[in-house]
Amino acid sequence: MSNTQYAFIDKARVPDRAALQSSIDALGFDLKLHPEFSPFSNSGFLPFVLNGEEGPGFEIFYEPTDDVVGGDKLFRALADGRDHCIGMSWRGDMKDLACVMIVSCALTKDFGAIVSFEGDDPEPLDDMLEATREIIRDAEGGE
Repeated sequence: MSNTQYAFIDKARVPDRAALQSSIDALGFDLKLHPEFSPFSNSGFLPFVLNGEEGPGFEIFYEPTDDVVGGDKLFRALADGRDHCIGMSWRGDMKDLACVMIVSCALTKDFGAIVSFEGDDPEPLDDMLEATREIIRDAEGGE
């Protein structure tokens, strides 16, 4: 079963590769984007290098918010007027989830995204960052 996290963002604020990598680096996470990553051009599986390990990643897609939320008024309200959505899907691997969370934190912090796990209420950035650190520890087999 796959899980999906939605990052609602103004299309004009979707970062290019360099800006997103810079944001990730500034957050202090060891996650490297694929060298050929290009927003809007990429769809499907997006691989990363997480803490030196090649291979973790997630499925990514870009769509107008209207196409994602449809007639669901509560889901639309979460987007808070942002016109685009970056969808990130993964199956269950904690390393893949770590990649999703790191990118989500960067999009929230520096690009004005509102992030929702499958339509749930968004979490504050500080809570997302703490959850991301815990997920990374779990992914690495730590306590």
